[in-house]
Amino acid sequence: MKGTKTRGPDFAAASLPRHLVRGALGFGALAASVACVPAVGPLALLLLPAGLLALRGCPMCWAIGLAQTVSRGRLKRSCTDGRCTVTVRR
Repeated sequence: MKGTKTRGPDFAAASLPRHLVRGALGFGALAASVACVPAVGPLALLLLPAGLLALRGCPMCWAIGLAQTVSRGRLKRSCTDGRCTVTVRR
């Protein structure tokens, strides 16, 4: 195995505050769309697409991106002789 770059999808944001703001907007819009249905009616469900757009379509992907954003630059993966290890950079 050559290199240490992962080939999987990358859900991380450019910075932690940006990722947290996107999550607050996304989860806030999702919660508000359900909570406002009794007061506003079905019109409140129009917040659902806005919440999913802020979360880029997938709340679980947002959570994975949070873990990637927090660990970016702190974890180092190295592979030698077919064995890969993850170490913490200091």
